[in-house]
Amino acid sequence: MRRVHGRTLTWRTVLPVAGGAAVLGLGGLYVTGLVVAGDEIATGTRVHGVDIGGMSRAEAGRVLDRDFTPLATAPIPLRIGDRTEQAVPAAFGLSVDTAATAERAAQAGSDPFTVIGRLFSRPDRDVEPVVREDGPVNRAELDRLAAAGPRVRDGAITFDDGSAKVTQPVTGVTLRTEQAVDTVRAAYLRPRTGPVALPVQQTPPRVGPEETARALREFAEPAMSGPVTLTVSDQRISIAPEVIGRYLSVEADSRGRLVPALDAKGLLADPAVSRQLAAATPGAREAVFRVDAQGRATVAEDGRPGFRVTEEALRAAVLPLLTRTGDAARTGELAATPVQPRMTVDQAQRLGIKEKVSSFSVAFPPAPYRTKNIARAVELINGSVVMPGETWSFNKTVGERTEENGFVDGIMINDGRYVKSPGGGVSAVATTMFNAAFFAGVKPVEHGAHSFYIERYPEGREATVAWGSLDLRWQNDSGHALYVQATSTDSSVTVTLLGTKAYDEVRAEKGPRTNVTEPVKRELSGPGCEVQTPYEGFDVTVDRVLVRSGQEVGRQTFRTHYTPRDEITCTPSAPTASAAPTAAAPGGGAA
Repeated sequence: MRRVHGRTLTWRTVLPVAGGAAVLGLGGLYVTGLVVAGDEIATGTRVHGVDIGGMSRAEAGRVLDRDFTPLATAPIPLRIGDRTEQAVPAAFGLSVDTAATAERAAQAGSDPFTVIGRLFSRPDRDVEPVVREDGPVNRAELDRLAAAGPRVRDGAITFDDGSAKVTQPVTGVTLRTEQAVDTVRAAYLRPRTGPVALPVQQTPPRVGPEETARALREFAEPAMSGPVTLTVSDQRISIAPEVIGRYLSVEADSRGRLVPALDAKGLLADPAVSRQLAAATPGAREAVFRVDAQGRATVAEDGRPGFRVTEEALRAAVLPLLTRTGDAARTGELAATPVQPRMTVDQAQRLGIKEKVSSFSVAFPPAPYRTKNIARAVELINGSVVMPGETWSFNKTVGERTEENGFVDGIMINDGRYVKSPGGGVSAVATTMFNAAFFAGVKPVEHGAHSFYIERYPEGREATVAWGSLDLRWQNDSGHALYVQATSTDSSVTVTLLGTKAYDEVRAEKGPRTNVTEPVKRELSGPGCEVQTPYEGFDVTVDRVLVRSGQEVGRQTFRTHYTPRDEITCTPSAPTASAAPTAAAPGGGAA
């Protein structure tokens, strides 16, 4: 307590006075600070290391555009599973508003403590940028990030050149795209020590590393450890691991367990196996027919039984040996099934195969692909026996013209011009068979002529075939069995039908060409271009006349339309045909 000018002062009277003076003092300092600072942002203010202190809002905005925007728009490192990707912030709808950031920095420095503090010190202040999250999300970029992830892959084992090759399993990683956007936005411009980890869904492989290792150890490696030896008909055949591996696979079952599978059909047909089996188990031999000058068919060599190894027998013999090691342990028995010939002397007499019913030959320009394909088709056709009422089919008998079936690429017709395609050349066999059936008088079921005329074939009496779209079929309505005898050379093919004649004579009567259309000239290019000589298109009619006892007992009309064969030349850059090709059915048929 104190007396002043006759008054007694207490703390209750002194404190309000002192407080008021302090407020007046602070207010003065604040006003002074505002006057001194003016419109400037507080000194020491930074935005992610970019100094904008002491600048006006406009100046700060320009500096941020120049120095901070490149940092804010730089690609963001992202971790998706085990891999690292990058994407720009705009892909996630992110951007920085530099003007708003400068405004924020100015407002953040206008509070009393900051303003007064600037009069006495230069504090450092970090201001967070104003981030916009309202931009469009780039879905294409998200799809790219999602697609870059490893896809789930099962463990697998393959065989190559006598050794087992392992494909290691991979866990699939799928990006959760919607959550990824939120994750990137939350991490944008925040301190971090590495890439932003995006949310993913992991899919484990159905066949994992443990199962892959087990199958390799228990089956794959023993399977390739040495040859397999099979005993059949008291003879031994050896199959090398390189041969086995071509037809061996390891596949996952419904429980994800790798189990072995053997393509016994392919293994049986492999030359390294088929040659040994042919020597150890000769197949049935068919009767060999001879036709004398009077057209009588006799059996020159009788058929005999043989043996055949089935796919099932080969699979049952080989598979159990593949888990073993050592020569003795990899030896087993192979069962052979007795097979009877399709034709013997007794069968020929019983079925009425006693004379030549018809025969036809077609000559063709030699070419390696043509000779090979024709010989293969003849091999498959020869010895066919067609019982009364049965229908013979070219496609069913010969099969698809593929490399696996013994055919090679040749020339065919597609869209009115020559192209390369498997099995080219077999239409010469189809034409030969068509004429043999024509002059045998049997019932035609299905046939189609070439789209344009080929000079070496008889007009209106030729046929082509195309797998899956055009067949050559005829029905044996002769009343007796027919035996197909087919042969070929490098330049000709012959088909003879043996049986019992239903007619004394079958002749063809061809009419004149009508509706003649001239070809045009076309110039083409490209690796598939084949030179093509011109020939007119026309219509022609051929009658088949059936004669018995000197009387006409039947007449059938065959009408054929040929389109013009346009002249095609190829530009110098395109390869040209080395030999004149044959033709095929419209839209693609064997040439």
